[in-house]
Amino acid sequence: MKNIGIIYGGYSSEVVVSKKSAEGIRSFLDSSKYHIIPVLITEGKWVAEPSGEVCPIDKNDFTFTYKGQKNHFDCLYITIHGTPGEDGLLQGYLKMLKIPHTTCDVLPSALTFNKFTCNTYLKGFGVAVADSILIRKGREFNPEDIREKLGIPCFVKPNAGGSSFGISKVKTPEELTPAIEKAFEESNEVLVESLMEGTEVTCGIYKTLQRDVVMPLTEVISKNEFFDFEAKYNAEKAIEITPARISEELTDKIQKITSLIYDILNCKGIVRTDFIITKEKIFLLEVNTTPGMTPTSFIPQQAEAMGMNMRDVMTEIIEDAIARTQ
Repeated sequence: MKNIGIIYGGYSSEVVVSKKSAEGIRSFLDSSKYHIIPVLITEGKWVAEPSGEVCPIDKNDFTFTYKGQKNHFDCLYITIHGTPGEDGLLQGYLKMLKIPHTTCDVLPSALTFNKFTCNTYLKGFGVAVADSILIRKGREFNPEDIREKLGIPCFVKPNAGGSSFGISKVKTPEELTPAIEKAFEESNEVLVESLMEGTEVTCGIYKTLQRDVVMPLTEVISKNEFFDFEAKYNAEKAIEITPARISEELTDKIQKITSLIYDILNCKGIVRTDFIITKEKIFLLEVNTTPGMTPTSFIPQQAEAMGMNMRDVMTEIIEDAIARTQ
């Protein structure tokens, strides 16, 4: 049987989310086909966890020794939300070692992790994105200029990150500077975006060497001010409706934009794109290359709505990753 590692953890606040996704992925994988081995990567340690044991990873070749035997991985499923698994660092390391992995390669991962750069790049291809300003730590910024360009209310968020840590909805001028300082706790760059109001939807997608799968849309209604960390991971704080309650024509349009973005960025594996539909147009919010994978996350919901089994989806993703490196 093939050794499949599920890499979780990371170096950011999103460790808790990553652990939940790893548990979800483990429940989806076919244990009759694969040896499933969790791999924890933190700033302090890299360890494989076969059968609940703790075995240090040899960073020279990403192997581990268990019961006196050296073990390698046939494929790695990366489910780190944040650095180093979502920003391309881990992907570059694995690419040098020629170990198959299930996520995007270095450039798409790095690009999508930087929200400002990704949105600016996609804007050049005609994808609608919110007006925004990027602020770098250690550089002066003028709150009045920000208010004048983007207006109040607006959103302030870390430029690099994925699970709504450090995000604020700024409703008064006085809240702007504290919100920027809060976001700087999570990232060295902060993104300030104009507020867009409308229907929020998200669309999962993956493409293999054999076929393209664009999933149904999920409509997201947060009971909080916005779809923050609490709303994402507390079922009582958000309503998620799959398929979304929008027209077939609008659904088709968003699915086509999702597919186009996937191709423009040269993505690989399961990706999720988030949009907001305003009265004027469809705006891209962000592209997530390591989406949450708990049983109640968006991707499993959308797979179920398509009549797909997550076990089959995971097998398809893993076998495709292996086939691409042969």
